[in-house]
Amino acid sequence: EEGKDGPWSIRKGPFTEDDYLELPENKWTLLIQGVDQWIPEAADLLEYFRFIPGWRIDDLMISYATDGGSVGPHYDQYDVFLLQAEGQREWRTGQMCGEDTPFMKGPKIRILENFEESDRWVLNPGDMLYLPPALAHWGIARGECQTYSIGFRAPALTELAPLVFDDVMDNASDDQRYADPDLTQQSSTGLIDKAAAQRLRKLLTDAISDDERLQSIIGRLMTDPKYAEHVPEAVALEEDGRTLLAQSDNWKRAEFSRFAYSVHEDHCRFYAMGQEWLLPAGDQPLLSLLSDNRSYEAQVIISSIHSEDAEKMLKSLIEQHFIYDPEVEYGD
Repeated sequence: EEGKDGPWSIRKGPFTEDDYLELPENKWTLLIQGVDQWIPEAADLLEYFRFIPGWRIDDLMISYATDGGSVGPHYDQYDVFLLQAEGQREWRTGQMCGEDTPFMKGPKIRILENFEESDRWVLNPGDMLYLPPALAHWGIARGECQTYSIGFRAPALTELAPLVFDDVMDNASDDQRYADPDLTQQSSTGLIDKAAAQRLRKLLTDAISDDERLQSIIGRLMTDPKYAEHVPEAVALEEDGRTLLAQSDNWKRAEFSRFAYSVHEDHCRFYAMGQEWLLPAGDQPLLSLLSDNRSYEAQVIISSIHSEDAEKMLKSLIEQHFIYDPEVEYGD
């Protein structure tokens, strides 16, 4: 909202009814993140964006704004689709930004110090605007409105590097060392030349050249739950996977669940909520079924099971509520 910290101020929930009663009549915005994790219909809306790999989809955020409401000119570090759901919002786009782009001092949110407008549109219900990463943009409500924001996961190098090098350390040995059998005599014994850097680069790139290991890292990272505290407690069940699946005609992927898989020469890997299962190659159709859909017929799942490992995995998915019977409440 406009106010306390200069042009804009920010308050974080949860909010009470009194909080809303204290708000002015206009020039404020309410942002609700991860709506798809709570409302099945919101999760279904994300299915229209499967032209991009599903494991790249982050969440659906809803922005409700009163007249003139805005979060100010800013940029995101990932792709965003802005779908106008109700009312009108004016969108202005500006310059491409980067790590050296200055932000306004004062507000506790990242408001651009300078905004160089290049285009302007008014979105009506059903209209959608795509914003590439780093493009400055500024949305201003025209009357009351709701905008759905579909964002995509774009892990930073600061996230990826620790995972990659943790994996390197787990699989490295003391025999893998820097070496220079091609060393030639040089005039200065203290000089570190470009050839040294190239040898070090080769040592490091060889250590991360295994595509399967990198796929595993991506799979675990990109399916990791965004709000782990909202995932229900797992339960231990006595029945085997087939018996559990047969207890219902239909199953659904939980709204908070994120699935992906990778295929290798003689096996495949399944990733769910930061976890990983190694399965025989024959289970690939099952993994595709689970990852590419949100609703499943029990008999189709059962007929796709081709190994004991796959059956055990499905039991684990049920026990952890990653897939569920829509006719039964979690606590039942």
